[in-house]
Amino acid sequence: MPRDARILITHDHSTMPRHFVEFIRTTPSPGLIVVPQNLPVREVVDALILIWAATQAEEWINRIAYLPI
Repeated sequence: MPRDARILITHDHSTMPRHFVEFIRTTPSPGLIVVPQNLPVREVVDALILIWAATQAEEWINRIAYLPI
């Protein structure tokens, strides 16, 4: 995984998880976080900061997570 790889964050819960699963069958990915559109921005920011501070990039490779955690 390149050092500058980034986790994808999306509101698209209806199609992105399916496409992500198809994609990682052939290509490694830094990860996917699905965020509901109605989740307050403050909660999203707090969750993303927590993820950044408490985990390592390697833990997210080919992983899908849904907020709120």
